[in-house]
Amino acid sequence: MEKFIEKIKQVFKDRILRKKVLFVLGALVIFRAFASVPIPGIDISSFEQFFSQNQFLGLLNIFSGGGLSNLSLVMLGVGPYITASIIMQLSTIMFPKLKALYHEEGAAGKKKFTQYSRLLTFPLALMQGYAFLTLLQNQNVIGQLTTFDIVSNILIIAAGSVFLMWVGELMTEFGIGNGVSLLIFAGIVAGLPSQVSQLLFTFDVSQIPIYLGFFIVAGLVILGVVIVTEAERPIPITYAKRVRGMKVYGGISTYLPLRINQAGVMPIIFALSILLFPQMILSFLANIQNATVVAVSNFILNILTNQVLYAILYFVLVFLFTYFYTAITFDPDSIATNLQKSGAFVPGIRPGKTTSEYITKILTRVTFVGALFLGAIAVLPLVMQSITGMTTLAIGGTALLIVVSVVIDLVKKVDAQVAMREY
Repeated sequence: MEKFIEKIKQVFKDRILRKKVLFVLGALVIFRAFASVPIPGIDISSFEQFFSQNQFLGLLNIFSGGGLSNLSLVMLGVGPYITASIIMQLSTIMFPKLKALYHEEGAAGKKKFTQYSRLLTFPLALMQGYAFLTLLQNQNVIGQLTTFDIVSNILIIAAGSVFLMWVGELMTEFGIGNGVSLLIFAGIVAGLPSQVSQLLFTFDVSQIPIYLGFFIVAGLVILGVVIVTEAERPIPITYAKRVRGMKVYGGISTYLPLRINQAGVMPIIFALSILLFPQMILSFLANIQNATVVAVSNFILNILTNQVLYAILYFVLVFLFTYFYTAITFDPDSIATNLQKSGAFVPGIRPGKTTSEYITKILTRVTFVGALFLGAIAVLPLVMQSITGMTTLAIGGTALLIVVSVVIDLVKKVDAQVAMREY
């Protein structure tokens, strides 16, 4: 505890770190202010009851940062931006030019790639806003809106999503940590007081064993996430000796750390985005006056609303996205090339392509363990929900996983900033 307090003091003593922290806090205050302002012409009293009984909206509310529960100006949150990023990253597999832009053109290429994701965010926000408002209208939750109300609200919703995307990127650039993850984290934490008060008011003595079991499992999930996030597989690296003049350089041994969960919380976010977006579109299509479209939409919706099939699909998507995101963020070929250029090698492994293949083989095995664990704890809340019959446990489990991962990542980045300034 003393070390924690001392670290906080160090953060606020340093002028640059203090500015970064205060910038993040200020951005979060602005975000929560926008999340509490409802869009015009909407009566949210009937929506609140509908929202409390809908698990799909509860999961979507996580990515809106809590803005959806109020039908706020930023009700879509960073969801469209996340979806746009997923589409762009999937496109690197199908389009070699995009892959070359992202992997081979350095910082300039990645900057242009990110710009494409930003441009794609706005049309996706328009589509999602229109689909969501139409869905609520068809469910008689918000009443019939005029054409002007629908158009103006869609533009406001899309603008709010783009605004949050901009705020998140500013937080990443001028603050500490990943801005998009911090916005999601802030929305989850902001909803804790209301969830705790609701739990206290609806407390039932007969359900004490269920609550105790949930807290025990939550503690084990937190412990597991911390262990797997911090676990590494070291690859030994040796630097060759080089003689320059009268001095000898190199000859030292170190290691290349490969994290068990290289992808962090992003596979969970990707998987939920993929699962939630089609549900919204299909719910809208199910009300179109076309028998074939309605039949297909209802068939797919029945599959997605089936708890067993949903859990299996969720697990598979998390597993696959763990490999996918790891492949995007960690390039063995680049690592092998940089090691060869710096005169380093893995003992017993030839430099160059052989080293790349060796790193890829180890990374594949290590990621397999991380992907299994991540998929298991992602599905675990759904299993608990089917056992206990409490829908809040499914939402809380997903939120818990995101919160723990974001906190770990934030603490590590703060430690890195403090250590850099100490040196």
